[in-house]
Amino acid sequence: MTSASTHVPEAGAAAMFPDEGHVSAAVADAVAERAGHLFGLMGNGNAHLISRLTRRGFPFTSARHESATVAMADAYHRATGGVAAATTTYGAGFTNAYTTLAEARIARIPLVLVVGDAPAGGPRNFDIDQVRAAEAVGVRTLVAGPGNAAAITHRAFDLAVQTVQPVIVAIPYDLATAPLAEPETLEPLPAKAVWPPQESDLERVAALLAAAERPVVIAGRGVVLADAASPLREIGDRLGALFMTSVMAINAFGSQWDLGVAGGFTRRHRLEVARQADVVLVVGASMNIFQTRYGTLFPEGTRIIRVDNEPDEEHPIVVDYIRSDIRPFVERLLGRVEPATSAWRERVPEVAGEEFRSSSPTEDPVEFGPDGRLNPRAVVAALEGILPAERSVVMDGGHFIGWAPMYLSVPDPHAMILVGTAFQSIGMGFGSAAGVSVARPERVTVLVSGDGGGLMGLADFETFLRVTRRGVVIVLNDSAYGAELHQYAAKGLHNAAMLIDEVDFAAVGRALGAKGAKAYSLADLAELESWLATGDDGVFVLDVAISQQVVAEFMAESVARK
Repeated sequence: MTSASTHVPEAGAAAMFPDEGHVSAAVADAVAERAGHLFGLMGNGNAHLISRLTRRGFPFTSARHESATVAMADAYHRATGGVAAATTTYGAGFTNAYTTLAEARIARIPLVLVVGDAPAGGPRNFDIDQVRAAEAVGVRTLVAGPGNAAAITHRAFDLAVQTVQPVIVAIPYDLATAPLAEPETLEPLPAKAVWPPQESDLERVAALLAAAERPVVIAGRGVVLADAASPLREIGDRLGALFMTSVMAINAFGSQWDLGVAGGFTRRHRLEVARQADVVLVVGASMNIFQTRYGTLFPEGTRIIRVDNEPDEEHPIVVDYIRSDIRPFVERLLGRVEPATSAWRERVPEVAGEEFRSSSPTEDPVEFGPDGRLNPRAVVAALEGILPAERSVVMDGGHFIGWAPMYLSVPDPHAMILVGTAFQSIGMGFGSAAGVSVARPERVTVLVSGDGGGLMGLADFETFLRVTRRGVVIVLNDSAYGAELHQYAAKGLHNAAMLIDEVDFAAVGRALGAKGAKAYSLADLAELESWLATGDDGVFVLDVAISQQVVAEFMAESVARK
């Protein structure tokens, strides 16, 4: 590809194609080289950038609200592992995307957000200091100009990959169509720090694992990013260990000895087995309060070893912390692990059995809650057998997230996507699901949402329908902000602001062109099953009237400790 910084258009070309030969064009060309897709919403600050890309046929998906631009890019990364790109205009366009940008920052998502910005010659009366606003959530801004537009955009992608963080490229309004100047030379990007395994750490961990009678191996997102699941599984197999994962590493091991997601999403019968562990090797997982079930995932006295290339956060339950790059550590540890003579698996053979691994909600198998509305556990467990196996499961934030990771299986870690949980936000579901549909069109995109978050992100319901080849929207509708209801109404606060007049999302979906039905019983799920059996493309919306009185395990743990 010819660099936009050296290309000189023929006479008259600028008039015919006003997106040639300037700062926005150079940024656009760099985006085209580095990203597979651009998600955005056009405005004054990014019109030339988008035009340059769409004119040449570069894949572009428009959101209906700027919040969804970053949510789509975030989810695109989670579904593919590739660096994603998004764009908004300046001012309100930027601030509308601020919450999803904060989510991407806290969740550590490598993406590049190209935004318009105040003129380099001085702010207008409606401009804000976007650089400082981005700094407030820990996001770095690089400014594109006539001498660096292409290079600074490439630098942004390099930084996003190296730091596993979002990076902003800002195009000042008065420079958007400024002619390119002699390219400036950027200082080389400092090399990424490496943390090679230390012999003393490897020997210590190998000895601890050799002495373990009931070892558990937990993989987090770091294992997925490092492509280290296979050697880590081999370590567990040699030890006769049981496995667990974080949500972002779900099904990384592909093993029948996997107890599922560690933390508030752990099924009770699996939790009872996990709590027998005497040594736990945690690799590439943060061990935050949710993953540790507020410190109760394992009993006091369990030896917990954490290996990660991130700084230690001094978790109270982690006894040993080892900072090391993950794959080299795991591969070298594998060479030191000998097959166990007496495996824990032999003493808990039920773990690999069909009944133990079933989606049947043994914790609470009844169809209805105390208020006569559906028990969400029973609903989601039933969906496990109805939804196509080749699926991506996308979740908004909210109380309802307590069930899908417990009962719905997915093909690989890139197929279970929770955008919003890092920042404790709701309303990102439709945008996130749209990003996943673009990223993995060969899979059925299953969006699981609550009614509160669904209403908040309603503008991009249309976006999801527009870009999804085949999808299902499951709205677990309790006519309430469930998290607030279970945290605060339960403590005596007045619930008027916690309740939502019931909305039929299936009817909304039908109005927008989808198929759909309202479910008041498990028998009503047959309508979804019948639609799936047709093999038709499109989206089916299932609005499920769930009980306000069934509390998810993770929420019960949270309430008990506040």
